[in-house]
Amino acid sequence: MTNLTISEVNSAIMHQEWTNDQLNSMVMSLKYARERLTKKNIWTLTPGAKVKFLDRRGRIAIGTVTKIKQKKVLVNVNGVGWNVPANMLEAA
Repeated sequence: MTNLTISEVNSAIMHQEWTNDQLNSMVMSLKYARERLTKKNIWTLTPGAKVKFLDRRGRIAIGTVTKIKQKKVLVNVNGVGWNVPANMLEAA
C-alpha cells in the first residue's frame, strides 16, 4: 500500500468516476474511522480533564470534562455545558 497525502486522496476522490457502490464503501470506511477516533478519545478522557474544541463560531473553547457519554462528552466552559462529540476534543 502506498502512502498518499490527504490532498492526493481528496483529488483522487473528486476527479475519478466512481459507482454509487464504491462511494458508499468509502462513506462506510470514513464512518468506521470516525467511530474508532471517538472511542479512542473517550477511553483517554476522565471527568475533570481539561479539553479544547472548536465552538459553533469556529473559536477555540477550553473547558473541563464533567460527564462522558457513549459518543459525546459534556464539557463545562465558563459555567456553560457543551455536549461535544468526542472526536472533536483534544487535551488542553
